[in-house]
Amino acid sequence: MKQSNKQTAISQRDKTIALYLRISRDDKDADESNSITNQKKLLTGIAKKMGFINILYFIDDGITGTKRDRKEFMRMIGELEKGYIGAVMVKDLSRLGRDHIRMDLYIEEFFPENDIRLIAVAEGLDSAEGEDEFTPFRNLMNEWYARDISKKRKLTNVVKGNAGEPLSPPPYGYTKDPDNPKRWIIDPESAAVVRRIFNMTLSGYGTEQIAAALDNDRILTPMYYWQSKGLRRGGLKTAERPSKWNSSTIVKILSLQEYCGDVVNFKTYAKSFKLKKRIANSEENMAIFRNVHEAIVDRADFEKVQAKRGTTRKRKTNNGEKNMFSGIVVCADCGHNLWYHFNQKNHDITYFNCSNYKGNRGNCDSTHYIRVDFLEQVVLGEIRRLVKYAKQHGDAFMQAAIGLSRQAEATERTRKQRELNSMLVRDKELDKLFNRMYEDNISGKIDDERFGRMSKQYTDEQKTLAERIKVYRAELEKQDCKTVTADIFLDILKKYARAKKLTEYMLNELIERVEVFQAEKVDGVWRQRLRIHYNGIGTVAIPDITQIPNCEISMQTRKGVTVTYSSTENADESIRISA
Repeated sequence: MKQSNKQTAISQRDKTIALYLRISRDDKDADESNSITNQKKLLTGIAKKMGFINILYFIDDGITGTKRDRKEFMRMIGELEKGYIGAVMVKDLSRLGRDHIRMDLYIEEFFPENDIRLIAVAEGLDSAEGEDEFTPFRNLMNEWYARDISKKRKLTNVVKGNAGEPLSPPPYGYTKDPDNPKRWIIDPESAAVVRRIFNMTLSGYGTEQIAAALDNDRILTPMYYWQSKGLRRGGLKTAERPSKWNSSTIVKILSLQEYCGDVVNFKTYAKSFKLKKRIANSEENMAIFRNVHEAIVDRADFEKVQAKRGTTRKRKTNNGEKNMFSGIVVCADCGHNLWYHFNQKNHDITYFNCSNYKGNRGNCDSTHYIRVDFLEQVVLGEIRRLVKYAKQHGDAFMQAAIGLSRQAEATERTRKQRELNSMLVRDKELDKLFNRMYEDNISGKIDDERFGRMSKQYTDEQKTLAERIKVYRAELEKQDCKTVTADIFLDILKKYARAKKLTEYMLNELIERVEVFQAEKVDGVWRQRLRIHYNGIGTVAIPDITQIPNCEISMQTRKGVTVTYSSTENADESIRISA
């Protein structure tokens, strides 16, 4: 009886076959006969004619043969190891894979060791009829084909990418133009969500709060939105529900320069055609084309968001409380950020002090203490004065602000470009010195020990130079893209003509940073100096005009200590405007 069951099991195994079907983008472009439907129809018919009764299908649709961990391929290998499948059939060996080392391992070791029959229809290969000495060569040619296709596609992408044609599908918020697939147009429904995300960020909301708000309003995530529109896009649908946004999705949307209307190509690269992992490219290796399609987000707002997310603007106290000035207020003496705190005895009192204060193991001599409520009153008061002056003397304000901001910007850019040029010259000199030293070492003029010591010195210097060159290029690029100029600032300023309260959105739109000086006692009165830097124009000194009263604020910040602020005492090193 046991012998009969064993024979039945063997018989069933011999009648069970795995059909492995695979197609990638390369195959779709090359040959329609490679479609999954045609492969399945062809192999099923042949398997039945050969007497196989139990036919199992393993399908990797849209997966390249150089990928080693193909989901269905690995599942098939797992089933083969269980021992109930007697044969594997593919249309041709390239369907099985295009990695010749790995395919040789399966064909010459795994299949024979597990007594599995391999059938490749196009090559007329059937391992039941004996070994085929040409199989290793076919596997090698299949890999060479993949390498050649990868090289051709890379060259094509280089040409297209450098011509300004988008190499990636349109991001959430855009769709392809039906009349020109190489052009993106705004998708109104999803673009509204993108604008909402940027506006909420500028208003002070964190990514988790934004994600929760979108989920609460049942806004579909990008993946499910594309699915609802019948668009097939890559990625995993791991969310618990279609409206479950992740903080990481919000972060990615906020970082996409494409929303300004730009095309950004070559953002990532792969080290080899066999390695599918994409690696982030450095900015100097990208190709950026500005204002190619209609913008969803104003460039000035995009830059504010990048600046906001690139600094510590949301430092929390120990109880998790945040403040809108975090990352904006800095120490006027050492340049470090001021840290946000609350009074241990009275949590209603919140304040900032220097993060680099020597009492906190830093090296700044003073605390630069300033109360938050005092800071809010001063900043709001100065904004009101600036709004009033710009409204009454717009031409004078514009002339002075534009002239000085352009002059300062041009001077700074010239300085940075001069330093960058100097570093580039030195970098080339190091290359020549290294080549000359190498030749001297070969000819025996320099011994190996000295060559090793000097080459390390030059290599270390070049490494430091490369890092500095990268930083300077990024700063110059950022300065070239800067759009918050005096005229734009004036338009933004007009929006707050009737502002009664300082909001985070208002603060981010108008102010770059606030420098806080240590309070000093003058004639028996403690006086606090602040220097406000406005976006795009720097600091502003408003002339003494009767229609625009000075901002005078006094507050008892600590027991027995009253601190006073006056505009007239805080007008140094500013844009001087004549009435």
